[in-house]
Formats: sequence, structure tokens, C-alpha cells
Amino acid sequence: MTDRNPTDNPTGEARRLVRAERWREAEAVIGRLIAATFDLPVAAVEINRDRYSLNSLNGFVTTRDDRTFFFKFHQEEGEADTVGEYYRAEVLRDAGFPVDLPLHSSGEVGRQILLYRRRSEPRFADLCRAVEWGDADAAPLIDAQRALDRLIGERYLATLHATDAAQVEAESVHRLFHARLVDPGHDGELGGRVRRFYVDQVFRFPGATLPWRDLADRRWRINGIAYRRSLRDLFEESRERLQPARLAGHGAVVAHGDAHNANIWAEPTDGVPRLVFFDPAFAGRHIPALLAEIKATFHNIFAHPLWLYDAPIADRRFKAVLTATGDIFDMRMDWQLSPLRTAFLESKIAQVWQPLLAALQKRGRLPGEWRRIVRCALFCCPTLVMDLRAGGGADHTPITSAIGLAVALMMGSEPEGGDDALSAALDSMELSR
Repeated sequence: MTDRNPTDNPTGEARRLVRAERWREAEAVIGRLIAATFDLPVAAVEINRDRYSLNSLNGFVTTRDDRTFFFKFHQEEGEADTVGEYYRAEVLRDAGFPVDLPLHSSGEVGRQILLYRRRSEPRFADLCRAVEWGDADAAPLIDAQRALDRLIGERYLATLHATDAAQVEAESVHRLFHARLVDPGHDGELGGRVRRFYVDQVFRFPGATLPWRDLADRRWRINGIAYRRSLRDLFEESRERLQPARLAGHGAVVAHGDAHNANIWAEPTDGVPRLVFFDPAFAGRHIPALLAEIKATFHNIFAHPLWLYDAPIADRRFKAVLTATGDIFDMRMDWQLSPLRTAFLESKIAQVWQPLLAALQKRGRLPGEWRRIVRCALFCCPTLVMDLRAGGGADHTPITSAIGLAVALMMGSEPEGGDDALSAALDSMELSR
């Protein structure tokens, strides 16, 4: 089955129009959706030209009686052919997470959208961006992140429970991982975004241009450290390891599932902002424990905003050179974790990952291959959230494409004869248990 009529899938139609830069038509689609779904007298819709909206749209809607709302929705390709439950903010609220509850919500596939009261507070991502540009003090943000991580860690332990395969498979969080690796009904082979973004495509890097067939099986050496696995290895392993049913026996928690900093409000207080979740498109009661904090760990730490959201700026600020020699890519880059991201990583390890892994081990739920599961899921974050190829539709350049794929390799593959930031982090999680 495919989308037969735009009115059957207005969120998908709005995203298609935005990709074509037909902004007014997209705003009209959203206005009709909101008016019909919530019986609101819509006067105007404005979509944010938002660098954070990789797979979603947000903006403002004004009614004829002068009410103003902030709207947001997340829409995945192929959703009209599937059934899923979205936007369960009350699940997070009931579990003790700080979450902004929408005033109006629709979870119907193809019509999923949330309306919040309009806020003047910044998103936490905006505050972090200002720090990393050298324009603000990092200390309050680090304190705010530590406070949120402490609460998240406590809530994960409080909600950790055994579950069955059916409950785990029903969670929408898998749309961020396994569902992007395969085509519906074809779990035995790579498809989805892997095929659309990478397979049989051409990759342009500084110093090398190669087709997929010459890239997929090569190993990488990044800043002198060799990595064991190729891109094809990691995509295939992720397809196997991240199957929802395979994750069912490891314990589950209540989680947001997609708590990157662009989905977090920073409410002003005396000194340290209070962080509040919103857009719980993938929240659930039975999220596999090892997946719960993956998106936040990658996007808030390892995904430097310049190459994820601002590739043209990153192209001017970073250098990367890649040399293809035999079956090895030898890459040199000057990209590294910023001091703010390093502090966030330390907090995430101590407050969330260490206690969660210890609890899983104590309950006999920690799989022996937990590192490979975590690495595969982290690898999927950069490679499946957007097309990392230069010219692939996300403003990537040869430099930022090389950096993005190199970081993805560093997430997924163990290094040989060296150490990197993720390996050291995983070691510290192991030693703490």
C-alpha cells in the first residue's frame, strides 16, 4: 500500500512540500490538518526554518480568536502503511519525568501532531550552541545536564522491568533504528534509508571519490587509529542486533527515546535552567533499556552541531583529508569533542549508563554483547538520521561527509591498537559495575 491521496497523510505531504521549498503550500496543509483535527479556527501557520528539524516540522499557529500555539510533528517515510502509537507524554509524566504536556494532540498515523502553549524559553540546543561558539558560560548548562541526567538515571532504575517480545516490538522507538535499516516485511536484507542514502551511491571526500561498491568493505584508519569493521559490516550487524524481538529479554524502561537537546526546553531559574522534555514522539513504557539513552548520548555528545545541523559552517571550520590506499581509508581530521560535550559525556556515564548497566547485571539482564548492541545503535544515529553523502540533500560537503562517516565508524567499531573517546567511555562503564 502507498500514500494514495495527500489528505490521507497530511504530515507526509507537508514534509514533501517543505523539501521542495514550497513553504506556503506546506503551511496550508498544516493549517487544514490543525483546523480539522482540533476544531480550531486557524488564521495563520508559520513553519520554522529550523536547522534542528531533520525528520520533523515545527512552528507556530495563530487562531482567529488570537490564540497562538507551538506545533511540532515527526513523520517517517512509509508510515501510512503501518500502525504505531505516538506522542504519549502522559507516560513520561506518570513515570516522574519533566515533560511539557501538549494542549492538543493527535497520534493518528499520517496526522500525528502536537500543539503546545507558545513558549519564549529557548531550547537547550540553542544554549549549548551559544557556549560552543564561545558566547556564553558553560557552567550553568553542565549543572543543568547533570541534574537532568541524575533524574533520568533514577527514573530508569525505578521503571526497569521484564517484558515480552510483543510489548517491545510495539514500541515506536524502533522506527529510529531497525525500521530505518530495512524495508517493511523484508527484515532479512538491508533496505530503508541504508539503500536510499548509501547503496549504489557515489561518495565525494577530500582527496577521494568512490562508489559504494569501493567504499562499503574498506576499513578505516582515523587519526592514526585503525578500526576493525567496515560500513557494510556495521549496517548488517545493526540489522541483526537491533531487531526488536532480540532486545526484548534485556529489560525495559519508561523513556522519551529521542531526548536530543532540540527536544528539551530550558526553563529559566536562578542560575541553572530547568530542563523539560517535549515532542515525545517515541516515548514508551517498554523501551529496551539499552536503547533508551542512545539518541541522547549520540546527538547531545558525539554529534557536534556544526556537522549535523550546520554543514556549510563546519566545512569552513574543520579540516579533513582522506587517502584511499588498498583496502584502507586513511583519514586525518581536526574535529574532536568540545569541552562542553566532554562534560556532558562524563555526566551521562556517571548518572545514567553506569547505574543502568549495574542494575541490568544485578538482575541477570545484561547481555554479554551489550557493547556491540550499544555501538550498533550509536552507529545508526548519524547514518540513518540524515544522508551523510556530500550532495545527498542535507548540505553536506566532502569534508563534513568524511567527518560524519568517520564519527559513525568510531561509534560502531572497536579500535585496534589505540583508544578513542567512546572506547574510553565504554571501559569506564564496564569498570564501574
